[in-house]
Amino acid sequence: MTTLVSLIAGFLIGAAGGYAALRVFTRRYRQRLESEETSHRNRLAALEAEAQERAKRLEQKAHQRLQEANRKLQQAEKEAERRVRERLAKDIAETEARVREMLAQAEARHKELDERQKQVLHLEETLDRRQEQLQAQLAALQKDFERLEQQREAQEQRLRQILQREEALAEKEKALQSELEALAGLSREEALQRLMDSLRHEAETRAHAQLQQIVEEARLKAVEESQRIIAITLSRVGVEQAVQHSITTFPLESDEHKGRIIGREGRNIRTLEALTGVEIIVDDTPGAIVISCYDPIRREIASRTLQRVLADGRVHPARIEEEVKKAEQEIEREIRDTGHKTLMSLDIRGVAPEVRDLIGKMRFRFSFGQNLLHHSREVARLAALIAAELGLPKEKVRLAKRAGLFHDIGKVSDENPELPHALLGMEILKRYKEHPEVLNAVGAHHDEIEMTSIISPIVQVADAISGARPGARRETVEKYIQRIQELEAIPKKFPGVTQAFAMQAGRELRILVESEKVSDSLADQIAQAVAEEIQNSLQYPGQIKVTVIREKRSVAYAR
Repeated sequence: MTTLVSLIAGFLIGAAGGYAALRVFTRRYRQRLESEETSHRNRLAALEAEAQERAKRLEQKAHQRLQEANRKLQQAEKEAERRVRERLAKDIAETEARVREMLAQAEARHKELDERQKQVLHLEETLDRRQEQLQAQLAALQKDFERLEQQREAQEQRLRQILQREEALAEKEKALQSELEALAGLSREEALQRLMDSLRHEAETRAHAQLQQIVEEARLKAVEESQRIIAITLSRVGVEQAVQHSITTFPLESDEHKGRIIGREGRNIRTLEALTGVEIIVDDTPGAIVISCYDPIRREIASRTLQRVLADGRVHPARIEEEVKKAEQEIEREIRDTGHKTLMSLDIRGVAPEVRDLIGKMRFRFSFGQNLLHHSREVARLAALIAAELGLPKEKVRLAKRAGLFHDIGKVSDENPELPHALLGMEILKRYKEHPEVLNAVGAHHDEIEMTSIISPIVQVADAISGARPGARRETVEKYIQRIQELEAIPKKFPGVTQAFAMQAGRELRILVESEKVSDSLADQIAQAVAEEIQNSLQYPGQIKVTVIREKRSVAYAR
């Protein structure tokens, strides 16, 4: 478009230049004629005295020639002006036609580009849908493969058990033959007693093997069903992650503000610490100070107070006290609004104002680095989805969501700090006439009391899922190492165990046993006993898989 405008402007400027040059030429030609006329007149004046008559004739001729020249000059000007106008009109018409043609081409090109862009967007949407379908198919195939792999392992285990039984029967047959050979020297009662002992031992071995097989089949079915329900639940809920420390770094526009915060003889900083209950650390860190306190609400009040007094410019104890009161009132309003919005978003009604305020306080509380409000909302959604997947009535689903939201409410209460938070939350909710099943789920989600409702294990599972997600909670290195060491020390108490290794960050425990001292049935018993002791003695997120490995290695050397 710019090139086209430049061409048009060039044509117009050229035509105007030509017309101006023609006018200059005409003006010069006229001036020249006028100068010639003046010279002729001077001549005639000089010769007038000599030849009056000749002068008159020459004057007449000159006058005629002048008129003829003027006439020719006017005709030439008109003709030149006509040609310039015709050429200019022709150039303008050609330029306009060319502009219209280029505009039409540009519009057609634009339409073609729009059409191609629409086609590209359609292809991208088609490819995205196809990719989602392929991912879903891949996930389904992965699940089918895992299920088939589990079935194959179960079949191989059954085959090993059958082979072991055949070997055991062959050994027993040989033992019976040897015993029958020795019966000739035994009494009837001794022979019957020995036969009864042998049959009892064989029955116990078969019963234990059958029991182990039934337990394995039930465990596989339970794991498959629980994995299905948990996978469906997690796919339908969005999770939120938030991590908070016990300190807040408050940025400063200039290090000069540090002196204003401290005040004369430290009166400003002492007033702020006394009113908010925090510790303000002013060090050599450029452009920042540190607000330290275990209570995030107090840190938030102190941070807002500092922000306002520094922005206002008046930093003195009276002003600080005034802003602290305003910040406390704002925090109280935010707590009420947060509790109300949370209840409305989860469609939970009939909640006492005191309980609503406790829910709002969860926004400022953190447990193992996980925001308590986000965690409670997530547990509420997970509990409701699990209850729905289990086919429970709508009333049970509603109660599961309610219990999931309230399960950690004891962590935000200052009452009776010696009581576990689960029991404290149950006592608080009982005071406000909460449903008995919700009370039991809140009090039993850490096994402080016995579970009496189906909602209780659902809330416990939802709490474990929310806390066991990667990145949901934080744990110190010392506690993590201590937990791993305790986990590896548990199986070493059992006879025949040589080594124990915690794998996958403590999610799996692999135990190596001596094949000469530990049989296959005893290996199963060790695995079950270790799992039970881990459940009874350790606290851990999620679940821990216990694997006992028994192998026999035969080594020979060819010399």
